[in-house]
Amino acid sequence: MELNKKLSVLLPYLLLLIATYITQALFFAPSKNIEAKLFTINKGEALKEIAFNLKKDNLIKDPYVFITYIAIAGKYSKVQAGDYLLSSQMSAYDIINILINGEIAKETITIIEGWDLRDLNNYLKDKKMTTENDFFNLTGTPTEIKKNQNVEELSKKFSFLKDKPVNLSLEGYLFPDTYYIDKGDDAETLIEKALSNFDSKLNQELINEIKIQKKTVFEIITMASMIEKEVKTLDDKKIVSGILWKRIESGMRLQVDATVLYATGKENSKVYIKDTQFDSPYNTYRYDSLPAGPIGNPGIDSIVAAIYPTKTNNLYYLSTPDGKTIFSKTLEEHNYNKNKYLK
Repeated sequence: MELNKKLSVLLPYLLLLIATYITQALFFAPSKNIEAKLFTINKGEALKEIAFNLKKDNLIKDPYVFITYIAIAGKYSKVQAGDYLLSSQMSAYDIINILINGEIAKETITIIEGWDLRDLNNYLKDKKMTTENDFFNLTGTPTEIKKNQNVEELSKKFSFLKDKPVNLSLEGYLFPDTYYIDKGDDAETLIEKALSNFDSKLNQELINEIKIQKKTVFEIITMASMIEKEVKTLDDKKIVSGILWKRIESGMRLQVDATVLYATGKENSKVYIKDTQFDSPYNTYRYDSLPAGPIGNPGIDSIVAAIYPTKTNNLYYLSTPDGKTIFSKTLEEHNYNKNKYLK
C-alpha cells in the first residue's frame, strides 16, 4: 500500500517531466545558429535513418520524439525525398512540416572567393536570374563613384555598411559562400542573403579588434579584397597584409596588380607598364594608400588576414606561375626574384 501511495504521488510529476521533455524536443530549436545546411533524404530511406541523420547534424534534439510524433500523426508516407535547407534554429515541428510539404531547396548559387561584381553579374545572367542593368541597379556599378538609391536603402539595414562611402557599390560585401534559394527568386534575394551572411561572419570579436586598431570595416574589407586576389594560403595572406599595411604607414604606394586589373576591367592576369598609368582611384600604382574601395568580395581568411597581419622585414612579394609566393626585403632582391621566377 505504501509503495502504491508513493507511486500515485510521484506519477503526476513523472508525467509532467515527460511532457516537458517531449514539448522541448518537439517545439524548441536545438540552438540559435541561423546558418542553414543542406539535408538530403534519399528515396526509400527509412524514417529511423532520417531521424538519426537529423540528430547527427544537430537539427533535432531527440530522434525518438521525432519518429513518434510522425508515426502518431500518420505523416510518414508524406515525407518526401530531396534536398532540404534546414538550420538548428528550427524546431523539430518546423522541420517535420518542411519535410511533409516537400519544401525542397531548388537552386544552388555559389559566390566564389575573390569574385567581383562583374563576375557575379555574368554568373547570374547565365542562370537567368538577372540582366546586366538590373543587377548593377541593385548593387551599384564597379569602379563607378556614384550614389545608388538601392545601395543606400540596403546600407540602412546593415550596420557594417555605415562606414562605406555612400557613392560606392556593394563590392566587397557579398560574402562568398553557397546559397540555396527557391526557383524564381531573383538577384535581390541573393544579395540580401549574402549581406546577411557577411553580417554573421564579421562577428563582434573581429569588429572589436578593428575598432582597437582605429580602422574601419570599409578599410579592412578594401585591404582584404586585394589580399584575396593576390595570394592563396592564410599564412601568405597574413604576411602580404603586413607588407601592405607597412607600405601605407611608410607612405609607399601599394602597387598591387589586382587593383590595375579591376580598374581597367581586363580579365587576364598580365599587367603591362601602360596599364599601371590608367587613371582610376582604384589604381594603386597611380594613387597613394588604399584604392577607392574593395576590388572584389573576400572570404573570411582574407578578412582575418587584413585584421591580423603578420609583421616581417619583407616589403615586396610576387607569385610564381605555380602559385608559390616569394617574399623579399629589398627592391634589389625583389628584382632578382622577378628575373628568376617570372621569366
